Parts: sequence; structure tokens; C-alpha cells
Amino acid sequence: MAAGIVVTYAAAVLTVSDGVFHGTRADRSGDWLAEGLGPAFSVRWRSVVPDERDRIEAALRAWLNRARLVVTTGGTGLGPRDVTPEAVRAVITREVPGMAEAMRVPLIGQAPHAMLSRQVVGACGTTLIVALPGSPRAVEEGWRAIAPAVPHALELLAGHTDHGAPPAPGLV
Repeated sequence: MAAGIVVTYAAAVLTVSDGVFHGTRADRSGDWLAEGLGPAFSVRWRSVVPDERDRIEAALRAWLNRARLVVTTGGTGLGPRDVTPEAVRAVITREVPGMAEAMRVPLIGQAPHAMLSRQVVGACGTTLIVALPGSPRAVEEGWRAIAPAVPHALELLAGHTDHGAPPAPGLV
């Protein structure tokens, strides 16, 4: 992006949690994402679904090419109902493994179980989908690890590969 140009990208937040869906748990991670993505992102859509693959996929597909960024929280562990990575992989056309790896790195030294989390990042069309864990701390640390690269990734997805050119109008 050219210096001095501020672009705000349309974003969506999807919380994947049986507890939040049924009202037995607060959506602390989704709340953090809605407020904490930063000034480059405007959260225009937000939803909660249970840990059910078809419901996750349907929500993601509904936002494709409308939201430039979709961030999920929850369902990335090894539990029997943790199916977010599988749902994301069913929707994306290209995976971005470096971003998923970068999200785990800050936590592994502090919380060894972080290596069990199955974060996924990938793209479909002009939309980048980031699947974060359900823990508020992991959401914050994971997002902060990749946030500096996300705007550039969105510009590349939009076909703007001339690194000196200003961002294109359109799906922002």
C-alpha cells in the first residue's frame, strides 16, 4: 500500500462454539475480535454457530467475496466436535500455512499445549479466512502475530501485485 493511504477492509467474525451458541458461555474471543482487529478492518458481519461443520461452512460461504477478511474463533482443537479446520479447508481454494504457523509460535513457549491447536489460514477469491482458537489469549496473540501481513495479503488476493501502487477501490 502506498504511504499515507488508509484503507478499511470489510471483515466478518464467526464464533464457533456450542456453549456460546446455546447461551451458556460468553463470547469473549468474538468480542475481542470485533473490537481488536484494528483500524484497517471494519467488522460488518458477526455470527455464532455451533461446532457443526455444515453450519461453519455455510457461514463462511455466505461471506465470500463480501468480506475481505473472515476470522473464526473456536473449534481448532483435537476434541471430537472441533471441526473448524475441516470446514475452512472445504471452503478455501489456497492455504497460507506460513500465517497459521506464525500464529502458534508466540504461544508454544508459554503454553506447550498450543502446539495441539490446528489453526488454518486460506483464501477463496478475494477473501482471506483466518481460523483462530477459542481462547481469548490465543486469539489476541495469534492475531497480533499475523496482523501486519494481512493487508498486504488482501491486496495480493485482489490482484494488486505492483507493490508500489495504491490499493484498489472496490471490496474494502
